[in-house]
Amino acid sequence: MRYSAFGILKEGFSGNKGWKPLWRNPDPQPEYDIVIVGGGGHGLATAYYLASKYKECNVAVLEKGLIGSGSVGRNTTNIRSNYLLPDNTGFYEYSLKLWEGLEQDFNYNAMVSQRGQLVLFHNDGQRDAMRRMGNIMRLHGADAEMLDVDGVRDLYPFLNFNNARFPIHGGLYQRRAGTVRHDAVAWGYARGADRKGVDIIQNCEVTGFRIKHGKCLGVETTRGFIGAKKIGCAVAGSSSRVMAKAGLRLPIESHVYNAYVSEGLKPIIPGIIVFGMGHFYMNQSDKGGLVFGGYLDGYNTYAQRGYLPVLEDALEGCMALIPALGRVRMLRSWGGIMDMSMDGSPIIDRTHIDGLYFNGGWCWGGFKATPASGMCFAHLLATDTPHEKATSFRLDRFSRGYLIDEAGVGPTPGML
Repeated sequence: MRYSAFGILKEGFSGNKGWKPLWRNPDPQPEYDIVIVGGGGHGLATAYYLASKYKECNVAVLEKGLIGSGSVGRNTTNIRSNYLLPDNTGFYEYSLKLWEGLEQDFNYNAMVSQRGQLVLFHNDGQRDAMRRMGNIMRLHGADAEMLDVDGVRDLYPFLNFNNARFPIHGGLYQRRAGTVRHDAVAWGYARGADRKGVDIIQNCEVTGFRIKHGKCLGVETTRGFIGAKKIGCAVAGSSSRVMAKAGLRLPIESHVYNAYVSEGLKPIIPGIIVFGMGHFYMNQSDKGGLVFGGYLDGYNTYAQRGYLPVLEDALEGCMALIPALGRVRMLRSWGGIMDMSMDGSPIIDRTHIDGLYFNGGWCWGGFKATPASGMCFAHLLATDTPHEKATSFRLDRFSRGYLIDEAGVGPTPGML
């Protein structure tokens, strides 16, 4: 079933009785050409592009729970390409361009809303850093505008411009940045992959890898052994645990990234605001809730819940920026497990085990990278060569000394 305005009108007049499930619920086959471990955004995007672009249709996606129940549904939904280092800037701009055509591509409403992102700066040093980033973004085809105080005031007149500690001097504005409905992304990719013959197998946890003579022959699961010529792992925060089953130790730590939402309000925040003097950013959802992100928990954990000290820190940033929100009530919080690499940049590469491939280490950038990650991983699996946008994201860069240290903090994932 292809969605269209005519189809919606037809179902409206027929009592909506003709809608079908978005994807099948098949039993696993004994063997596939390619098995993707992980049914989050990156795994589903990989399967979709394998089938749609590379015509690899004998593919299965294995998800230990339900589609959309992992970190793909536990984030703050932002998409952008305002990065500093060329490897990241080019990659995330490529991802942003894929976001812009995504809904037409897989025929599903992912609610892509390019409402703009403004990163504020509060001193001369930050201004110079933002100017440098903006120049690099433009060199890679991304849009970037430096706004002075009056420019920021035109967009957000309610900000606290005269804060004695953190006066606002301007901001770096990317108009094409925005938000996307997170679970709709998972559902859209799942539906698109299923329509092209991919088996999406839920409640199927991988418990081990069958490896003989240096070659991976398939995966052991809670639903039996599944053979495959190639296995691609894209399991985000569970990367270390899953790849350890194949005997691999990754340069990755798992942390929980906190997010929060307030009670519903009338529209007041037109885009995404990023505070320059603390880890706080905010946008307003289509339901009216203020969605904002805090920091990492600060210690390794797999618990998917918010942490009150981080909430307090985020609220302090909110009050410094917009005191008018002081009486808004908080509704809920949650946490997504982040696979934090040792330089803050991702890994898309083959492993030393023949037939086993890895996609992980996304740190802060996992959700916004979903389309490009899927496309690059699909290219690697289909051709055994890295995609031109991901040639630097090799696993051995840590031993070779070719780090992509976007945050400039060295091998300390908890500080990124």
